[in-house]
Amino acid sequence: MAINIELNDENFRYDVFLIFNIFYLLEDVLINKSESNDFKVFIESDKMILSHKDYEKAYELKENKKESIKRGVFKFLTEVTGEEHPWGTMVGIRPSKIASSLLKDGKSEDEIIATYKESYLASAEKSKLCIEVAKREEKFLKSSKDQVSVYVGMPFCPTRCLYCSFASNPISACKKQVSPYLEALKKEINAINEYILTKSIKVNTVYFGGGTPTSVNNEDFEELMKVIYEKIITPFKPLEFTVECGRPDSITEEKLITMKNYEVSRISINPQSMNNETLRTIGRGHTKEAVVEKFNLARKLGFENINMDIIVGLPGEGIQEVNNSYEEIMDLKPDSLTVHGMSIKRASRLHEELVLGRKLYRPKQEELKEMYDKTRELSEELGMNPYYMYRQKNMVGNMENIGYSKEGSECVYNIVMIEDIETIIALGADAVSKVVFKDENRIERTANVKDVNEYINRIDEMIENKISLLNTLYK
Repeated sequence: MAINIELNDENFRYDVFLIFNIFYLLEDVLINKSESNDFKVFIESDKMILSHKDYEKAYELKENKKESIKRGVFKFLTEVTGEEHPWGTMVGIRPSKIASSLLKDGKSEDEIIATYKESYLASAEKSKLCIEVAKREEKFLKSSKDQVSVYVGMPFCPTRCLYCSFASNPISACKKQVSPYLEALKKEINAINEYILTKSIKVNTVYFGGGTPTSVNNEDFEELMKVIYEKIITPFKPLEFTVECGRPDSITEEKLITMKNYEVSRISINPQSMNNETLRTIGRGHTKEAVVEKFNLARKLGFENINMDIIVGLPGEGIQEVNNSYEEIMDLKPDSLTVHGMSIKRASRLHEELVLGRKLYRPKQEELKEMYDKTRELSEELGMNPYYMYRQKNMVGNMENIGYSKEGSECVYNIVMIEDIETIIALGADAVSKVVFKDENRIERTANVKDVNEYINRIDEMIENKISLLNTLYK
C-alpha cells in the first residue's frame, strides 16, 4: 500500500516525508508521484494548509520554518489517524543529549520538559525519561583523548532471526569460513595490540558482540577468548569486559567457564521474548526453558552481572505476551535489562514478509504504550534505573531502545558508544570504528567490509585503513 502526497514546495520534501513515515511506517510514502493523492500539503511563506479527504486545516509557520512544518504535519496526522506518538517530531537517535545540554546550561526540569514539548511536541513522560537518563549518564561521560574502547565482532549466529539485518550468518552454512575468519580476526587483534602499546593508549571497555560470539564451537571460542585476553585484557586492564552470549542454544558450560577464566565481567543472555510461540515465529531456534537453564547455569558458575535483552513489538506479540515475559524475567532477576523497540529493517526477512502481505499481529499504538509501560514496571520491580537510550529509524510505534540496570551494573561501553564521547576501535567483519576528535567536535569513521570472505581476503587492507585513521588522532 502507498500513501500519496501532493506537495507544492520540494524544498521541504524530506521534512514532510519524515513525519508521514512515523504514522505510515509500513506503507510507501510517495511525494508528487501520483495524480490521485491521499494528502495535500500546501506551503506558503507564513502558513501551511493540509488536506485529507474532506478534512482541511491551516497552520501558522514560525521563524524556524522546517521545524514549524514538521510540527504542523505531526498535529494534522495525529488528528487524522487518532494515534498518539509520544516522541512527537523527534527522529534523532540520541534524544537525551538535548536534556544533557540543557542541564549543563542550568535549566530546570520544568524548563526542559517545556522545551521538548514546544520544539518537538514530545510528551512529558518521554521528556522526564531523557532527563533521568542524562543525569545517570553524567558520571560516565568523562573520557580523555588517549582512552578508547574496543569492539570485537563475531558475524555468525545459530540461525538468522526474522527481524535481523546485521552481519549474522547462520553458522551451519558457514562452517568452512569459521577457521579462516578467526585467523583474520586474530591478526587484526594482534595488530591493534601493537598499535595501542606503541601509542600508550588506555583501554576503557571491551565488548565482544555480533552476531553471536558463542555460536562457534567450544575449542574455537576458547582459542579466540585467549587471544582477546592476552592481547587486550591483560596488558590494558579495562574497566569492563562484556561478552554478548546472546542465544542460549549456543551457550555451553565450557564456554561459560572459559569466560570466567578470562575475566569476563559482564555477559548478556538474550531471549528477546519468553514466549515459545514467538521464538518459533522469529526463528530463534530455542525455548524459554533453555533461557532459564542457561541463565541459572551462569549464576551457578559465579556470574554476578548478567544482562537480558527483550524486544517490544515482536510479530504476534501483544500485552499478554509481554506480561508472560515479565513474570519469567522477574523470577530470574537479571542485573540489567535492555528493552528494544521492534525496528523493521529493509534488509530483514520480516520486512520482506510484511511487504508480501503475510498477516502478522501488530499492536496498536495504545497497546504498544501499555507494553512499554510494563517493561518500565519490570525494571522498577527489579530495582533498576534507566542509564542509556537511543532510537532507530523504522521502529514500530516510533518508540525507543533503553537500557536499565541496578546501580553498578551499567554497561559503560553502551554509554560511551551511543554518546560518541570515546574512540571505538572495532574489529571483525562489518565492524565500524569511529575516531572522536574532542577538540574539534568531530567524528570520523572507517568500516570493515561486511562480507566474511571479503574480510578474510582483505584483512591487511582493513588493518591499514584503521591504523591510518587512528594516526590522524594519535600523531
